[in-house]
Amino acid sequence: MTADELKTLISSGLKCDHIEVQGDGRHWEALIVSAEFDGKRPIQRHQRVYATLGARMQTDEVHALSMKTFTPAEWAARTDPN
Repeated sequence: MTADELKTLISSGLKCDHIEVQGDGRHWEALIVSAEFDGKRPIQRHQRVYATLGARMQTDEVHALSMKTFTPAEWAARTDPN
């Protein structure tokens, strides 16, 4: 699997305002910004992303996925220099 393929899988199941994916083909890091994360705890956000990958997490197609998840407001506050 490539980073672009993983990015497409996540964004096809979760409306993302911003997404970055990088990794080595088995171990991945993702930065995901989505309004669907509003009101959700970090574990719930991660579960939502895992749901987009379905069986790929169980079949070792995606061996490890480290995530940083943000709502659009959290992302804007993090990137706003003021």
